Amino acid sequence: MKKVHIFLLVVFSLITFFANRAALPTDIMESRNIVTAREIVSDRCWLVPTMNGELRLEKPPLPTWVAAGIEEVCPDNLAAQRTAAGVMGCVWTLYLFLLVRYISRRDELAAATVLVYLTCYNVVLMGRSATWDIYCHAFMMGAIYYLTRALYDGTDEKKQRRNWQWFALAGVFMGLSFLSKGPVSFYTLLLPYLITLIGLPSPQMKGKWKPLFVMVVITLAIGSWWYIYLLTEHPTEVSAVIHKESGAWSNHNVRPWWYYWRFFLEMGAWAILMVAALVLPYWKRHISLKREYLFAITWAIGSLILLSLMPEKKTRYLLPSLAPCSMVVGCLIVHFTKTDKLDKVSKLLYIINGLTISVIVVALPTLIYHFGVRSGMVSIRTDIVATVFMLFLAGWLVWNTLQWHPFRFTAGIAGLFVFAEIFLLGAIGYTFGNHQAHSISAVRTDKRVNSLPFYHNAAEPLRIELVYEANRKILPLNLNDRQAVRAAMPFVLVSQHWTREEILPDILSDIDTISIGTFDDNKHPRSDSHYTSAFINHVTILKQKENEQN
Repeated sequence: MKKVHIFLLVVFSLITFFANRAALPTDIMESRNIVTAREIVSDRCWLVPTMNGELRLEKPPLPTWVAAGIEEVCPDNLAAQRTAAGVMGCVWTLYLFLLVRYISRRDELAAATVLVYLTCYNVVLMGRSATWDIYCHAFMMGAIYYLTRALYDGTDEKKQRRNWQWFALAGVFMGLSFLSKGPVSFYTLLLPYLITLIGLPSPQMKGKWKPLFVMVVITLAIGSWWYIYLLTEHPTEVSAVIHKESGAWSNHNVRPWWYYWRFFLEMGAWAILMVAALVLPYWKRHISLKREYLFAITWAIGSLILLSLMPEKKTRYLLPSLAPCSMVVGCLIVHFTKTDKLDKVSKLLYIINGLTISVIVVALPTLIYHFGVRSGMVSIRTDIVATVFMLFLAGWLVWNTLQWHPFRFTAGIAGLFVFAEIFLLGAIGYTFGNHQAHSISAVRTDKRVNSLPFYHNAAEPLRIELVYEANRKILPLNLNDRQAVRAAMPFVLVSQHWTREEILPDILSDIDTISIGTFDDNKHPRSDSHYTSAFINHVTILKQKENEQN
């Protein structure tokens, strides 16, 4: 590859994961991770983390330790927290590029794969979210690359010394993946990859069994030491968490096995090509990169099948499958460059895909005006610039479709993402958010509550997002227990109902109440089906009446 192409890929990766990284609102997973990180810092308890005062052992701690380290240096800084996720997004991108290039010995396929990967919207979102998923999959991609080098590099004396290095690095990265989210990436990314390797020529294992054993030992040492520590120090709590998590996998968000049939929609602009790539008998006969295509499609389908076998299903669980799917689409893009060898179906597919995306790009200015300008989040000037850019981009896409320049067409899609990430991401976050929100985060600056503990009714569930926004623990309290309430006073009550509805009259008769306000932390507007009263809470100071104190 030319240096300028590598430079552009690097710039594109940086924009993908770092431009306007604090523009989108936090979600529940980020809230859990950052709340736990804050308590690690405040309580100085790194090995046994807590979330809102309760043990948080459900998730392996590596991403949370990173978040805690950032919290120590840059407290309450969402952009800094998401920077770490962006770094891991870049790590995943780098090792995906290196793996595809090593397998295929084709720079253009590696570049096409990365361009497709970075224009999958779920990759963009997860690379901007301070959660666990991006860590475990990024580390596993590095492990897969080093394991592939170790297995398929030669067996001469010089390369045998390098094999020790490759196996050791694979073990380190596998261990870090396990310490990031347990066996998730082993199952969704590594296992289908190993199954795919069965169809390749068997690697020469002479002199590799010892370093392979060392790799396993390193993986177990790095990945399991925290669990061993917990089993030693907190066996009862660990047993309860294991029971809870195993029950969640079989009883929570249970979907039928065909739930992921729309997986290709996660590819966004590349959905048409991904669907077309599934016609395996046809492409086996016609695609120019047959070996690479068969490898990628087997890996992608294997990942999808394994995900479908699990009872619990969520669309974000498809994230690891986007890597092999990107390689599949990359194979088609490279195939389309072979103009002298293309069959009629390939030509028709390329034109249909290119013109369809071009029409969608032409329609985008209308959507920006409707959702952005009319809501006041996008200025007329920005809308005019966006319209001019979109029309120019649509022309670029049509031209490169008709003139048969697949890589320039792909670069055009990348340009669309760059424009959106730099100029439109904040507006996108606001447009689909709750414009009437009045967050409980406002209590942070209220001097009346600064020195008081926060409680909520133990009989009601508390959304962890409220703990994140308030930036303090909100502990459960039995409001029907007179002695418990008296012992806690003065305190701040966060409740879904008015205080007179939460506390029995005979207990409330001895209490003075000071209303701080009613807060709405819904991320969605009232018209949205996800809008819920669980995020509407009253904040009240409770203290003993003056005559009682005297």
